[in-house]
Amino acid sequence: MREEFEAIYRKYYNRVYAFMLKMCGNRELSEDITQETFYQTFRSIHRFRGESDMFTFIAAIAKNTYYKYLRKNKHYSGAVSLFDISDFLSDNGSGNPEYLYEQSAERLNVRELIDVLPEKYRDVILYRVYADMTFAQTAAAMGITENSAKVIFFRAKKKLTEELRNGDYL
Repeated sequence: MREEFEAIYRKYYNRVYAFMLKMCGNRELSEDITQETFYQTFRSIHRFRGESDMFTFIAAIAKNTYYKYLRKNKHYSGAVSLFDISDFLSDNGSGNPEYLYEQSAERLNVRELIDVLPEKYRDVILYRVYADMTFAQTAAAMGITENSAKVIFFRAKKKLTEELRNGDYL
């Protein structure tokens, strides 16, 4: 069992770490949460029934581990500096410092908006955008159909776009 789990760890570590880095934007915290994720995965591997792929199972644990950390550490802002919002905002940018500052502020606003979305909207965005999961993987992680995952993603994306354009995040 130990050798099998070590193989899982080696195979998925970088992907889980990248997911956490996108989620929290802090390398040290991403490392800690990734380690805790694999500890929790080891403890609950007996519940994995093979109905989804292993990364889907681990990504759900990672998401829950991150939100558990946020509940315990309310002082942590959860600021994300690496989130690519290209799906939500058009990039007509120039690269000047003012534009880069505005993009950074918009990324933070998007992250804050995602955190207050209804849970199913938030989760589908996190899995699709932050964890780079397919709609099928997202659906498996959420216990819904693939078509439902697509619809929820479309609605969440539309809601985020509208709120950003209307300035509702201020």
